[in-house]
Amino acid sequence: MVEILPLLQAATTVTTSQAGMVAVGAGLGAGLAVIGAGIGIGRIGGQAVEGMARQPEAAGRIQTAALILAALIEGVALFGVVIAFQLQGKIPQL
Repeated sequence: MVEILPLLQAATTVTTSQAGMVAVGAGLGAGLAVIGAGIGIGRIGGQAVEGMARQPEAAGRIQTAALILAALIEGVALFGVVIAFQLQGKIPQL
């Protein structure tokens, strides 16, 4: 069985000429993940409040669905930030 981890590590090494682009990509990736999650959770919250105002009897179901969706969005955002920080760890020290 071929060991794939050393092959992947060799393929992802970054030279010093690429370090700046990796740093920009890591920063943009983390920032966009957080901004996107903020926009998504804000829209979920706004639409949930609007739905509860229109149909107060369905407030419990709407609130439960909104919390689940917000948690899923937060999980995706956390995944994006973790990947960006791992990418930042590939920057060689000058």
